[in-house]
Amino acid sequence: MAQALIRPARETDLEAMATITATSYYEVDARTFQRSWPDPQPRPATRNGAWIKRTRQALVTDPEGCWVAEVDGEVVGGAISRVRELMWILASFAVRPEHQRHGIGLQLLAAAMYHGRSCLRGMFAASADPGAVRRYRLAGFSLHPQMFVTGVVDRGAIPVVERVRDGSAGDIDLLNSIDRQTRGAAHLSDHELLLGQFRLLVCERNNAAAYAYVDESGSPCLVAGTSRRTAQDVMWEGLGSSTPGSSVSVHHITAANAWAIDVGMAARMSLHQSGYLCLRGMKPPSPYVHHGSLL
Repeated sequence: MAQALIRPARETDLEAMATITATSYYEVDARTFQRSWPDPQPRPATRNGAWIKRTRQALVTDPEGCWVAEVDGEVVGGAISRVRELMWILASFAVRPEHQRHGIGLQLLAAAMYHGRSCLRGMFAASADPGAVRRYRLAGFSLHPQMFVTGVVDRGAIPVVERVRDGSAGDIDLLNSIDRQTRGAAHLSDHELLLGQFRLLVCERNNAAAYAYVDESGSPCLVAGTSRRTAQDVMWEGLGSSTPGSSVSVHHITAANAWAIDVGMAARMSLHQSGYLCLRGMKPPSPYVHHGSLL
């Protein structure tokens, strides 16, 4: 096998990288899913577009954190990372299955981690792939099992929540403040990407606040709050917006966020375990349910 060239990513690499991540993530899902779960599905083209948009932004804000591996002139893998204040975030990391186990992943991870060399903290979500998890632990990250709740929401269990409203770009300063209190670093320009893809819910009550980004199905994709009560309220509001009879899910729940499990249980959703939150220099943030790539 020819030696891989590790080089900075370019915009012309985005289509190839989107295909590689979709293929690699689906392959891992197919190997690790449990029989009680729905069969894994390849990432649809609509979500590929969202991935490309996020990564194009990373090429602008964090060019030194974006790398690809090339073999014989063909892109076979990539690593996309961001630095937000004093936090390094690995947003995407994949190598084509047929090129794995040849050291390419290690080289890509080392290049991306160098981008965060001055950061106090590191954070990213990982699959349950044993080889990848071993690599992350050897790189110095603590591993925190992630759970998710899924199912049809019991409409009769949805409580009345107060002071929850639709948010907008005018709330970004508030959102960044909540970020700093929960995960230790603001999302900054990443909020613009999230606002472009999801509905934003905001709750302000007394001296506490929370927000949630919710997808078109009613599934909260990121929840952060300065109190468990407000975080639960925006999660409930998101679940309540789901179509009656349709299944929804909330992923990336760590043991530090039992309040989110409580909401899922009260809504009569089922609880499962999948993957890890990988951290360096920090404890699992709470009240906080992270986004899969923007964390």
